Amino acid sequence: CQGRPSYFAKVLIYVLFFCFLETSDGKYISPFHDIPLIAETEPENDVPAKKSKKSESEVLYNMVVEVPRWSNAKMEIAIKEPLNPIKQDEKKGKLRYVANIFPHKGYIWNYGALPQTWEDPGQKDKETNCCGDNDPIDVCDIGTQVCSTGQVIQVKVLGILAMIDEGEMDWKVIAINAEDPDAKNLNNIEDVRKNRPGHLEATVEWFRKYKVPDGKPENKFGFNGEFKDKDFAVEIIKSTHEHWRALVQKQKNTGGIDCKNTLCCDSPWRCTTDEAREVVQSVRTLLVLVSHYW
Repeated sequence: CQGRPSYFAKVLIYVLFFCFLETSDGKYISPFHDIPLIAETEPENDVPAKKSKKSESEVLYNMVVEVPRWSNAKMEIAIKEPLNPIKQDEKKGKLRYVANIFPHKGYIWNYGALPQTWEDPGQKDKETNCCGDNDPIDVCDIGTQVCSTGQVIQVKVLGILAMIDEGEMDWKVIAINAEDPDAKNLNNIEDVRKNRPGHLEATVEWFRKYKVPDGKPENKFGFNGEFKDKDFAVEIIKSTHEHWRALVQKQKNTGGIDCKNTLCCDSPWRCTTDEAREVVQSVRTLLVLVSHYW
C-alpha cells in the first residue's frame, strides 16, 4: 500500500490489513498520537521548520486518510493496537465493508480522522447530552482527488455535523484538501452549499442510512441534522484535542486505548525508535505465521 508522501509521514508497510506509518527518516509512528493536529511545519532537509503565525481562519489541519473515496472496506486507525496501525475493521471474525447507498458507490468522500483528537466517552456534550464514541474525530474530505489509505493531507475545515451513533456522539468534520483546485473558493459551510449543491444533503443521507443494510436503525443527528459552521467546528476540534492531551499524558483512564507513541515528549507512553520497530516486526511475524499455519 503506498500513499502520497506528505511532509511528515508516508505509508510504508501493508501486511494483510495492517498499515503502519513511517517517517522519511525511517522511524515508525502512531497516526493517532504522533502526527500533529495542526499543520504548522514545513520540511526543510527533512527537519520541520516553523511557519509564520496564521489566523484561525487560515489554519490547516492534518488529516489521516483511512478510507479512499468510492471504496467500501471499513478501514480505521486501530486505537487499541500498539502504534495504532490502520486496519480493516472486523466483526465476528469477518472483515467489514459498507454497503453501497444508492446512487453512491462506497464512501462518498475521502474519510479519515484528525490526529491528536479524542472523543472522550466520559465527557457529555452539553448540546446533545451524548458522550463521545472513544475515537479520534472523523473528517470527510470533499476534494476531488481520490486519496490512499494512510495518506496524510492538509485540509481546510469548513463545518461539522453532529451525528449520534447508537447513543454516542460521533462528530463528522467537513473539510477540503488544501491542494484541491476548489479549496480557494470554499472557506465555510455556506460556500459548500452554494458551490456544491446537494453535497451536504447527500452527506446527511449517507450517514443516516449506511448502517441500515446491516440490520441497524438509521442514525440520528443533533441540531436537526443541520451543519454547524467553521467556528463551531474549530471549537469542537480544540475540545477533542484537549481530551486527547489528557489521555496521552495519563490524566484520563485509557479504557484499553494504546497510547504508545514515539514523539510526544511529555507522554509517559513514549517509546524508543527500536521499541517501535519491534512492535512492527512482531506484527509482521505474527501475520506471516497465521497465514502459514491457518
